[in-house]
Amino acid sequence: MRKILGILLALCMLLSSVAMAEETAALAQDVVVLFTSDVHCGVDQGFGYVGLAAIRDAMKAAGNHVVLVDNGDSIQGEPMGTMTTGEANIKLMNAVGYDLAIPGNHEFDYGMERFLELTKMADFPYISANFNKEGELVFAPYAIKEFDGVKIAFVGMTTPKTFTSSTPKYFQNEAGEFIYGFMQDETGEKLYAAVQSAVDAARAEGAAYVVAMGHMGNEAACMPWTYADVIANTTGIDAFLDGHSHDTDQVEMTNKDGGKVLRSGCGTKLEGIGYLRIAAGGELSAGLYTWNNDVSAPELLGIKNEVSEAVANATETLNAKLSEVVAASEVDLTIYDPVATKDDGSKIRIVRNAETNLGNLCSDAYRDQSGADVAFVNGGGIRVSIDAGEITLNDILKVHPFGNAMCVVEASGQQILDALEFGARAVPSENGGFLHTSGLTYEIHTYIESSAKTDENGMFTGVEGEYRVKNVKVGGEDLVLDKIYTLASHNYMLKNGGDGFNMFMNCKLLQDEVMIDNQVLINYITGTLGGVVGEAYAQPYGQGRIIAVAEKPAE
Repeated sequence: MRKILGILLALCMLLSSVAMAEETAALAQDVVVLFTSDVHCGVDQGFGYVGLAAIRDAMKAAGNHVVLVDNGDSIQGEPMGTMTTGEANIKLMNAVGYDLAIPGNHEFDYGMERFLELTKMADFPYISANFNKEGELVFAPYAIKEFDGVKIAFVGMTTPKTFTSSTPKYFQNEAGEFIYGFMQDETGEKLYAAVQSAVDAARAEGAAYVVAMGHMGNEAACMPWTYADVIANTTGIDAFLDGHSHDTDQVEMTNKDGGKVLRSGCGTKLEGIGYLRIAAGGELSAGLYTWNNDVSAPELLGIKNEVSEAVANATETLNAKLSEVVAASEVDLTIYDPVATKDDGSKIRIVRNAETNLGNLCSDAYRDQSGADVAFVNGGGIRVSIDAGEITLNDILKVHPFGNAMCVVEASGQQILDALEFGARAVPSENGGFLHTSGLTYEIHTYIESSAKTDENGMFTGVEGEYRVKNVKVGGEDLVLDKIYTLASHNYMLKNGGDGFNMFMNCKLLQDEVMIDNQVLINYITGTLGGVVGEAYAQPYGQGRIIAVAEKPAE
């Protein structure tokens, strides 16, 4: 009996010492969390993966613990992703040595089955507190890294806007029922509860710090699921590393209980590498390393390391085909405002809230190649500008990198009006579903608040009030609501409800995925335009197809 008591006493002392050690554990050196987001296959742009590896190695050499994480939209956006359905990108992330990642909305662009295959190829885990299948989480909601006895938790989350900014059918079963979800509802409460549950569990497991890894963004169209919504409705998050909206905002805000939370964005295509520093003394700071030169850091500075060969091998096999010249342009074709810039001198993207000449070109291509009355192209599907001069296959693939295919449906004037209203609901804010048109002109009366409504999955349900879209004309004639028109766009919108445009999903299908989107553009330029984009597209703000009306016209 005395022997048993002695064993129990020793066990109690051991447990007590472990508890005391946990309570007194402190970092012996700083922890630096390096994060990327929205790389969109820009593996050799900005810092490039080679530059990212160099920064990580320098941080380690300076005596810091380093964690490298990615906040989504890594595997899509350039020909490398399109031509390998993401595999080349995952292999490069393995070569770089990522520790954690979360899915962005574009991780699903090659289909659910393919995305899950890619996660198995990854040498790092994906985490998400809200991505689920029939209510069960697909990945662990968080992961814990431990340094010097101090636990740091990383909680992942992906915007519920993924339903409509990727392809909705990828989240459905064969009966068209959504079986995958993101804890979405109109109030945001499901998402907040899922995140809070993960944070609480991580804290209960002994996490001294909780770092949110989000692909949430700051766009009005993403409410109530933006980073600010999540922070304001949760507690226990120390820092929020965010992606999706391609911003570089560094924000300090308060959570539900008034506690301070640091939020950091890092832009896109490795133009910035974000960092969170957890100092040995416990202080937190976040910021951004930036590279704004047209020439990448590895190329300009001659950086070479173990990642260099992997990047070179991945890009070399694509270069010959992609560098093939297929056409020319006499004018710059843009997705940006040609005049105005942000306070930091960077470009302002307008293709998601205003007409541009590249938007006109892309929509004209759809109408020309289909023979339809009207063509729509969503601003979120026009990804990069084309400079005046030679146009290569690579240039066009970058404009339309998603592999969508042209379709034509019969649509009523009312359905067309609803689509225009839905696409214009966020103006002057950005919205990937903003519609560029061919064969049709319209006005957006921005002084009228949009009353377009959606369900919890972001799908269009109707318009409850006055339409802000007015004076719609097809071929110069007033739109007739009960008339049937032929409408060209891609399968993403017309068949799959992309960006929430479900009003066309049951329309009569006249042409079904007859040509991939970038081939539509190639054929229009090389065939109809004779291989040269000319003066018809000289005006960067377009041809007056979309007019914003800021004040109510006089009676």
